[in-house]
Amino acid sequence: MALGLQLRRQVLAGLLLCLCVGQWAEAGKVLVVPMEGSHWLSMREAVRELHTRGHQSVVVAPEVNMHIKAEDFFTVKAYAVPYTQDEFDSLVKSHERLLFERVHFITMFLKTMASLKSASLLFASSCEALLHNKDLIRDLNASSFDVVLTDPVHPCGAVLAKYLSIPAVFFLRFIPCDFDVEATACPNPFSYIPRLLTKNPDRMTFFQRVKNMLYPLALKYICQITFTPYARMASELLQREVSLGEILASGSVWLFRGDFVMDYPRPIMPNMVFIGGINCANRKPLSQVLGVITGELNPKRKQKFQRG
Repeated sequence: MALGLQLRRQVLAGLLLCLCVGQWAEAGKVLVVPMEGSHWLSMREAVRELHTRGHQSVVVAPEVNMHIKAEDFFTVKAYAVPYTQDEFDSLVKSHERLLFERVHFITMFLKTMASLKSASLLFASSCEALLHNKDLIRDLNASSFDVVLTDPVHPCGAVLAKYLSIPAVFFLRFIPCDFDVEATACPNPFSYIPRLLTKNPDRMTFFQRVKNMLYPLALKYICQITFTPYARMASELLQREVSLGEILASGSVWLFRGDFVMDYPRPIMPNMVFIGGINCANRKPLSQVLGVITGELNPKRKQKFQRG
C-alpha cells in the first residue's frame, strides 16, 4: 500500500516536471492557486514532492483562510479579501452544523442552497479581490512561471492561468455538472455510467437510466449559483465574452484524485490522469471526537479504524 502511494506521488511529480521544465533545465517555477479546505491538504503533498525535486512553488492564497499557512517548501503570496476571519469561520461552522442536522428533505435542501450560496459568494469575492489586485498580478506576470497548478472546482486559478497565458494543470476530485467532461470533450454516456450521488449500480434498470439522465438537471441550479460569477470575471479580465467551458478547456493535464476502484470505469481522454490515493499519503488515527460522531464502534472495528 505504502509503495503504491509512493509510486503515485512519483508519477504526479514526474508529470508536473515534464510540464514545468525543458529537457535540460534543472528546476521549474510552479504557481499554485489552491482551493480552501481539504482540497489544499491533498495538493500540499504534490507541492512538497515538487520541492524535494528542486522546483520552486509559489502559493497564492487569501489572507483569511483555513489551512493554507506558510511552510518551508513553498512561498506564500497573500492578498487581501473583503471579509474577516470571524466571518469566514462562522460560515465554515454553520456548514459543519448543517451536515449533522436531521430535518425534512425539503428543509435540508433549502438550507443547503442558502449555505452554498453564501459560500459561493465568499469564494467569488476572494477571486475578484485576487484578479483586481494589480500589483500582485503584475508581480505574477513578471515571475515567468512555467505552469499553474490549481483545483478547477474553484475556477479562479484557471481564469488566472488563461489571463497570464500559462499552461494549467488541474488537480481535482471532480467538478459538478460534468464541466470536467465537457471541457475535455470526453464521451459521457448516461446509459451505463452511474451519475455521482444517484446510488445507481453499473447495471441499471430502465427507470434507473431515466433517473441517471434526469439527476444532473437538478444540479444545474447549483452550478448556476456557483460558477456563473467566474465566467463574468473572466470576460471582464480578458475583455471579451468567454464561457467557463472555454476557460476549463485550456487545461493541459487533468489529475483526478480517484481511480476505477473507487469509481465506475468510464471513457477518458489522453490528458486525464488518475492518481487515486494521493490524498491518503499521510494517515492519522481517528480522534475520540470523530469516533463519537461516526457512531459507537465495537473494539475490533475501532482498532481497524485507528490503524487507518
